[in-house]
Amino acid sequence: MLSRVRVWLNRTYAENVFFMDQLRRNPSDRAVEIHASHGDPDSPVLAAADTAELEPDGLSPAAYVEYALAQCSRRGIDVFVPRLHQAAIVAHRAEFEAVGTALLAPTPEAVAVFEDKATAYEAVRSVGVPVPPWWRVRTAHELVAAVEELEADGHRACFKPAAGAGGVGFRVITRAPFSLLHLNGFPGPHVQLDLVVDALERADHPVDWLVMPRLEQPEVSVDCLTGTDNRVRLAVGRTKNGRRRGFTLHEQWLEPARLIAEGFGLHHLSNIQFRMFGDRPVLLDVNARPAGGLHQLSLCGVNAPWAAVRLALGEDPGEIVPPFLGQDYTVVSGLRPLRPVSLPAQRVDETEPLLPAVPAPATEPAPEVTTEAGTPATARA
Repeated sequence: MLSRVRVWLNRTYAENVFFMDQLRRNPSDRAVEIHASHGDPDSPVLAAADTAELEPDGLSPAAYVEYALAQCSRRGIDVFVPRLHQAAIVAHRAEFEAVGTALLAPTPEAVAVFEDKATAYEAVRSVGVPVPPWWRVRTAHELVAAVEELEADGHRACFKPAAGAGGVGFRVITRAPFSLLHLNGFPGPHVQLDLVVDALERADHPVDWLVMPRLEQPEVSVDCLTGTDNRVRLAVGRTKNGRRRGFTLHEQWLEPARLIAEGFGLHHLSNIQFRMFGDRPVLLDVNARPAGGLHQLSLCGVNAPWAAVRLALGEDPGEIVPPFLGQDYTVVSGLRPLRPVSLPAQRVDETEPLLPAVPAPATEPAPEVTTEAGTPATARA
């Protein structure tokens, strides 16, 4: 009988409740126990885990590595999926292996390349993957010069932090003066150039932004699963055009994604995003981690989280080809229960028996229910 697999996700995003669900519903019918840690006591991933705890605040990356090693050793973690302090953690892979924990994460070199978008664009351009024109700016003068050059070529300018994820800090430049029109409806990504310039001139430190043309849809996110032999086992594109989502296996998206994943050591799960610049796809971003929407591949008959865990454990799943491409869909908010107390009940020491592969029925009062805006369910478009 195969032993139970214990997986830890640290300070991850709410959508990974679906990642956890797929691990439990794995096609190998293998028992999986999930540990989660987070800084937010009301994170849905804490409620969805078999065991969970709040992470200590204020740890340096080096101190966090020590904390993580202790967690893996004490809790018998087989596979660790790090998001917080990923760079520091992968630099100590051998130490995690020494306590019996495999890291579901890329090489330190890959993390270093793709932590910084400017470095990433330079790197992938050197291997022949098209990238959009871009400028790295730190001052108001550099921003205005980049915007004027883009506008002279007929493009709308936008900017985003050189380091960051999830679209945080993304803005589209407009020349339209601020008016009541900008106060109608919900806030959008557009920001007036004069307001940005004024903010930069009054700032007491430089920024680190990339300025580039506003790229067009469709946006295609290619989810890749890559072995430590630098061979891609799975590559499927998820398309987004407005509210409509779908899937693609077209090589115009998959070929450059494979080139990046295999060429830069993006082992295990990664997500490589493209958009259109004129009539050709160009790189938008590379995430050296599982995407929040990875679970959507279940509509294609693929359980990518479980395949990744098998690969991390040294069980090669082989090449994975979706048996079909799911129908188009959209993403909506859903409900997810929270624990009625801030700190979930814990297994007090490593000598106690492990919990079952699914959470035990609640014996506490009925939990609160919250709408987690970032937690999608799928439905017909």
